[in-house]
Amino acid sequence: MNEARQGYQKSDLELPWQHGMKARQGEARLAEDRLAFPTRSGEGIGKIIGAGFAEVLAGCGAFEWVALGYLVISSALIVIFSENLGHPLRLLSVQALVGCMIVALCRAEANVWRGTPKSRVEEFGIGSGTLTQRFWHFWRHWYPHLFFLFCFEELGALVHMVLPRWQDAKLIAFDHWLTGVHPAIWLEQFATTGRNEFMQFAYLTYFVYLLVLGGILYYREDWHGYWSVMTYSAVAYAIGYVIAIFFPIESPWFAMAGSWHGELHGGPFTALINFIEHYGRVRGAAFPSEHVAGSFAALWGAWRHRRWLFWVMLPLVLCMCISTVWGRYHYVVDIFGGMVTGTLGYVIGKWIMKKQEPPNGSQLKAKTLGLSVVRQ
Repeated sequence: MNEARQGYQKSDLELPWQHGMKARQGEARLAEDRLAFPTRSGEGIGKIIGAGFAEVLAGCGAFEWVALGYLVISSALIVIFSENLGHPLRLLSVQALVGCMIVALCRAEANVWRGTPKSRVEEFGIGSGTLTQRFWHFWRHWYPHLFFLFCFEELGALVHMVLPRWQDAKLIAFDHWLTGVHPAIWLEQFATTGRNEFMQFAYLTYFVYLLVLGGILYYREDWHGYWSVMTYSAVAYAIGYVIAIFFPIESPWFAMAGSWHGELHGGPFTALINFIEHYGRVRGAAFPSEHVAGSFAALWGAWRHRRWLFWVMLPLVLCMCISTVWGRYHYVVDIFGGMVTGTLGYVIGKWIMKKQEPPNGSQLKAKTLGLSVVRQ
């Protein structure tokens, strides 16, 4: 048994992001006990509802609070600016459904592990669970990727919620002031089939950064590191989504269409990008670049939790940043905005995870394999 597993302790299979779960559940049960003989029916019902709500949210961790917080903020904006939207009730219904699905998934994953013998998981890790337990555990950890995709695609309906017109002219002028040229047009002189193909490959690497880093942490059962990285990304994306709602930018691909001499031709990577862009492109949400923001959040996560992977990712991320301008997807200022947003996601996310840690140093460190325990 390795040293990390010898240090493993577990009472009810609590994950690092669930360190406060027992305390909240205990408070909810205490509230229920006090409601056995309420003096006033109205007061009793209110306490029952409050206790039930606390119980439902008990399984949510730092990532969920960021995700649910974004849904609350965006839903509030939908209500405030509903007159600028075509189907505000439909959007609110979808938001509510997604929030309920997140909470339900957290509860389902927590419930299936109740009563599992501690000794078995201590010895064999998460793989010792039943098929049902492993199924819910997997989806509990990997649904964030689907959540990010949903939020990004939803922005297509929200970009003109506050301002009715695109604001690209401001960024085009800023890029020209900064560089003396229009970068996407200027780069066209260097375009060749080989260079285009390399740049489109670099652009595609964005889709694997978080998957690879998360996959390594998940395989090593580094749950604290895994949820830290997901929280960094969630904060970075949430900040970028809100900025995109208040400052709609459609990208050079649309705003500067016709300014270049032709399409960028390449090989299979170029064809794949064209396919993705054709069926999944969102018109808007270009500033800050969510590609860059997500990449930098993952890059900082690698720096903190898997340093060797940081050095592997760094040159790819830098090439990916250049490719966003080369491929006419973003302005230069979008890249800087994404760098700042991704870094903010890391800084704020790290603070959130630190606030979520149990007091008196009882939590297991990020390198611990297996699940952690809250000492009582």
